[in-house]
Amino acid sequence: MKLMLTTSRGIEDLARKEVEGLLRKRGVKVTVKEKPLEVEGRLLAEVEESFYIDEKGKKRTLEVATLLNERSRLLHRVIIHIASAKLKTLEEIYDFVYNLPIEKYVKVSESFAVRGFRKGEHEFTSLDIARSVGSAIHDRLSRYGTPKVNLNHPSVIFRAELVGDAFFLGIDTTGDSSLHKRPWRVYDHPAHLKASIANAMIELAEIDENASVIDPMCGSGTILIELALKGHEGAIIGIDKYMKHLKGAEMNALAAGILDKIRFIHGDATRLSKYVESVDFALSNLPYGLKIGRKNLIPELYMDFFAELSKVLEKRGVFLTTEKKAIEEAFEENGFKVEHHRLVGHGGLRVHLYVIS
Repeated sequence: MKLMLTTSRGIEDLARKEVEGLLRKRGVKVTVKEKPLEVEGRLLAEVEESFYIDEKGKKRTLEVATLLNERSRLLHRVIIHIASAKLKTLEEIYDFVYNLPIEKYVKVSESFAVRGFRKGEHEFTSLDIARSVGSAIHDRLSRYGTPKVNLNHPSVIFRAELVGDAFFLGIDTTGDSSLHKRPWRVYDHPAHLKASIANAMIELAEIDENASVIDPMCGSGTILIELALKGHEGAIIGIDKYMKHLKGAEMNALAAGILDKIRFIHGDATRLSKYVESVDFALSNLPYGLKIGRKNLIPELYMDFFAELSKVLEKRGVFLTTEKKAIEEAFEENGFKVEHHRLVGHGGLRVHLYVIS
């Protein structure tokens, strides 16, 4: 079986490592390729059929897609891969899908729907892709009976993606809500961080089991909540200047069932040493251009914040921003060394992710 897995651009390597770890731990043989057809944010996993013994001693097939949907912290979607190819027009897409053995994946008695996704320069929309693929599937299945289309509550969801000229077709086992949309999120910060990226930051930080961790501009608390849900044993602290967001973070933590694991403080990150004497790790999605409103304030904000951080940080920090020049100047001025740097796709932007010490 092949699975098409989606995640945030720029963290494919971390998602691959997570998937391999989750499956190999259960004895599943798997090979994972990053960026199939050179498409960022995608993984293609080839998985051998695997079994387990249930509590009654019966041999059962391990549902790999279900396992990944339940356990992954970095994936967005788990899609059973049917086929992929380089295609450009709706006509090519129709012909390609019509000639696939669709009947192997959906019974004529089952209802189906197609969800389309498009990225790049095209003369048609995602809805057009869904219609073209839907027509091809309908026409193919008509050989065997009368297909059932149900757009709202289908038994089988086909996902058709066209990224540039790379076309992917599969069965979406995740459903209409992406995995990065966590059920605990009852409060939305205007620029909240995707949980998948928060977990990537946690992985890159390499946090010790009992270490203290702080998000000095925690917003709605995504990083801290995801860390607490992983069972972190050390102190977890969140600071935010705006009481509205801090209360929202507390609401999210309560919904996640880990409010008692996080200490929230109403405070200013540029006065960090007022609230903590020392902290092992600091992780944060920093305010930047579109988030802060007044871009000219950023260099001073970063300089003041990292001056304070230099007084309390013991090990490593992981930060996100679009403001490369401002943050690197703040690093240099305050004696921080960049250990790792990469670009990550978030909210339609390319943001810089830094690991510093």
